Amino acid sequence: MLFRFVRQLERSDQKKGKSGMSVRLDEIDRKILRELQRDAGQSLDVIAKKVGSSKTPVWNRIRKMRENGVIGQNTMVMDAESLGFEACFFVLIRTSEHEADWQDKFLAALRARPEVMEAHRLAGEIDYILKVRVENARAYDVFYQALISEVRIFNVTALLSMEEIKFSTELPI
Repeated sequence: MLFRFVRQLERSDQKKGKSGMSVRLDEIDRKILRELQRDAGQSLDVIAKKVGSSKTPVWNRIRKMRENGVIGQNTMVMDAESLGFEACFFVLIRTSEHEADWQDKFLAALRARPEVMEAHRLAGEIDYILKVRVENARAYDVFYQALISEVRIFNVTALLSMEEIKFSTELPI
């Protein structure tokens, strides 16, 4: 799903799973998670060796963490620039409308736009921030024009990222 609000992983030893029950993560679970974050394509044998366990217990731990919502879907990280998506914009959106109908329409518009890599609802003066990946400034303008034609927005500020200094999908587990 393209639109996702930030979920924070608790730094305690417990996390609420999909079932609402607490999931205990021990040091081996954390080691497994660190390895999966670095490279989810590693074999179970390799992961087991790195975490000091054997294949079957590692597989069982991974299965349990999936069932409890600790581990989500597996994806591949692509290099955007290699694929021609050279422009990254951070789009700050302020709205004067906070009704459920407006929000539903806005969220549907974002979900329908593959250019939107991330979207967050914020506290403070800015209501939403989007991370938008496109080929160039002209492609951003096409995205922008389409978005404002679908949803009434009070104010939009687009910030072009000049250089990506750090990118990671790894949580500090």
